[in-house]
Amino acid sequence: MILYEVLRLYPPVVMLNKQTYKTMQLGDVTIPPGVLLALPILFIHHDPGIWGPDATEFKPTRFAEGISKATKNGQLAFFPFGWGPRICIGQNFALLEAKMGLSMILQHFKFELSEKYQHAPHLVLGLHPQYGTPIKFHRI
Repeated sequence: MILYEVLRLYPPVVMLNKQTYKTMQLGDVTIPPGVLLALPILFIHHDPGIWGPDATEFKPTRFAEGISKATKNGQLAFFPFGWGPRICIGQNFALLEAKMGLSMILQHFKFELSEKYQHAPHLVLGLHPQYGTPIKFHRI
């Protein structure tokens, strides 16, 4: 739940771009071929209309019943690695690597953010902490 909430608030890719290759129908809208569509993942992941009034807050329990029930009305709105046939091939590996890394660290250390930490998400191809993430590790 914690990893999903971190990926919701700070997705690795903040926007997906797709181009139509033929005439497409999207609800009542007809989109001709060659149109570039932008899917602003960062904005969708922070939308209070989808996630509720606490959309900007860190609340891992929103994923307690799984991804499909995390949003207000069960809308498909969580896609930090894309969705459908073009989903990131590294999604499963990235999540497994994060879980393994954390489990190995937590066996030997407890940690906390340094007082020097400044919360400043910064966009450089992907979303990164602008001033790094200084962490204090304490051996258990």
